Amino acid sequence: MLTLVATPIGNLQDITLRSLEALRDADVIACEDTRTTRVLLQKHNITGRLVSFHAYNESNSANGLVQLMLAGQSVALVTDAGTPGIADPGYSLLKLALANGIECTMTPGPCALVMALALSGLPSHSFTFRGFPPRKSAARKKFFAVDQHSEHTLIFYESPHRIIKSIQDAFEIYGDRDAAIGNDLTKKFEKIERGSLSNLTSLIASKSPKGEYVLLIAGNSGNFLPADEAVIE
Repeated sequence: MLTLVATPIGNLQDITLRSLEALRDADVIACEDTRTTRVLLQKHNITGRLVSFHAYNESNSANGLVQLMLAGQSVALVTDAGTPGIADPGYSLLKLALANGIECTMTPGPCALVMALALSGLPSHSFTFRGFPPRKSAARKKFFAVDQHSEHTLIFYESPHRIIKSIQDAFEIYGDRDAAIGNDLTKKFEKIERGSLSNLTSLIASKSPKGEYVLLIAGNSGNFLPADEAVIE
């Protein structure tokens, strides 16, 4: 069996009893970084065989893990934080396991995009998650433009090194829409900032961005000013 195990995105206490049980029962725990996962396991007095499974060895490692499962062993898959397969490794292993008739299940839990959406103050009944935008501005604008006319709340992950540029590019493509930014969710300095894209640009630029970000932007309701007509306060 393959079990996808959601793990905390910051606060180590945010793990379910089922997740702990799955980790204890697994013959093998596949993880992005053995050092990160070992911290979580030690906190809950869990021992187990750790196997590296990350973006750079995902294909080869998936084949090896499937062979273990076909031989009767159970595998628990975790990432450094959050839900496997959501902007993290996991999809390829799940797809290969299913193709080989392996039973797959999951212990649900923390997911940054869901938490940020719930706290954003933006419409949450319909949304589009787009993961990480491209690193370069030109490619990022094209990426944003795909959803320019979408009526769904848009959700993106972003690093502290690019969050300001991403907000500026989003402002250029979408106009001055309502938006929100989640930063270091569940951690000591957790913050949710809400406002227009122009206001958030000024707010983030006045700080020194740190930690991981979730950027949420209201869908197109037809009531937003184009970027060249919007006033940045």
